[in-house]
Amino acid sequence: MAEQLSGDLRLQGLSKSFEHFTAVHPLDLTIPQGSFFALLGPSGCGKTTTLRMIAGLEDPTAGQIMIGDKDITTTKAYQRNVNTVFQSYALFPHMNVLDNVCFGLKRRGDKDAKKKAQEVLELVQLSEVAKKKPVQLSGGMQQRVALARAIVNRPDVLLLDEPLGALDLKLRRQMQIELKRIQSEVGLTFVHVTHDQEEAMTMADTIAVMNGGRIEQLGDPATLYEQPRSTFVANFLGQSNLLKATVTGEPGSEGTVIVRSHDTDLEVSREHLPDGIRNILLGVRPEKLRLGAAGGPNQLKGTVTDVSFTGVATQYLVRMPWGRELMVVQQNDGSARARVGENVTISWAAEHGFALDASQDAEAGAEREDDRG
Repeated sequence: MAEQLSGDLRLQGLSKSFEHFTAVHPLDLTIPQGSFFALLGPSGCGKTTTLRMIAGLEDPTAGQIMIGDKDITTTKAYQRNVNTVFQSYALFPHMNVLDNVCFGLKRRGDKDAKKKAQEVLELVQLSEVAKKKPVQLSGGMQQRVALARAIVNRPDVLLLDEPLGALDLKLRRQMQIELKRIQSEVGLTFVHVTHDQEEAMTMADTIAVMNGGRIEQLGDPATLYEQPRSTFVANFLGQSNLLKATVTGEPGSEGTVIVRSHDTDLEVSREHLPDGIRNILLGVRPEKLRLGAAGGPNQLKGTVTDVSFTGVATQYLVRMPWGRELMVVQQNDGSARARVGENVTISWAAEHGFALDASQDAEAGAEREDDRG
């Protein structure tokens, strides 16, 4: 079903200022044609404003929006070959599913409207409910109808504005996989706006993490998670244990440098250290930590203060001698679980740590807001 479209989506110096604040600072971004791209961030970070400018629902203060060689900055929303799928499905209640999907094509006089709509309903696995009204469908099915209605128009760019926010957790996870499958089959450029880091990481090829109207970091999900470049990204994408440390400059074992944290020598990969920074925050993800001495140089002793069984894993809080609690997540592989009050050793491999400039706010991004922004 994929076909040659008109090119990459490019935002050049794009910004939006309102009377008392700047929602989006000048933004330069290229979203490759046919990719699944996510704008991720908390409420008020500028992601929705950016999406609305691409859709033509908000006029930029400055900058350009290009699709391939075509400048669409001042093009009216209805004249852009861009479609948006919102959290509210906005289906016509008096029409059946098939008529909802082919509505736009029929208005344009497309003689193959019904055939194209049937093909797209097959793609989203809803052929069997073509004659039903939206009210007869589940939330997940209604969302797929809204998606089919947008896809059938073959937009250059499909914008997804918190599309799964109204679904329950289990259905949301199913739809994440489904959306990714549909996107790869149709080959359209998807730009997905969300505050849900798991949703973005599950589906997107590339994520732009936004904060305060700016892009904090851009990259594929694994790179953002394993090698965050700011405390905001480290905390917003999952959980992070951040330890204050000082770079000694002394070489450790192969490819590592020794850093000192709370009178303990630890090692971090040299390539993970920011250039010219002496005071760092040494970060380790909870699932990279191990209860028990692994034989390497990175070991800390503490006391278990909380144990939470979550099914596939057990989450521990371990209090360090200086009072800080570290989070440890262990897969439930049949080994004995530690108990509250038990003294334990925490260990991790040097390559699993990352280092950030300690002049940043260590709590940035830690408190996520679940409202839309």
